[in-house]
Amino acid sequence: MGSFSIWHWLIVLLIVVMVFGTKKLKNMGSDLGGAVKGFKDGMKDGGATPEDKPATPPVTHQVNSAAAAEKNTIDVEAKTKS
Repeated sequence: MGSFSIWHWLIVLLIVVMVFGTKKLKNMGSDLGGAVKGFKDGMKDGGATPEDKPATPPVTHQVNSAAAAEKNTIDVEAKTKS
């Protein structure tokens, strides 16, 4: 009584296919497979030593230029209201 027989699982599978359709189930399966593959690649890359990883240039110059651009902007609404 506690476990399901093969017939129960076949009925559940039939209902799921009728509700979602085969195309949507295929897309969900391929998305899940891609996520698992990405996770495995991430786990493999996460265990690499720092010498194995390529050096990336610092991004401080881009952040500083963006901060400088924000300093020079003028809020027009604030000027007209005051």
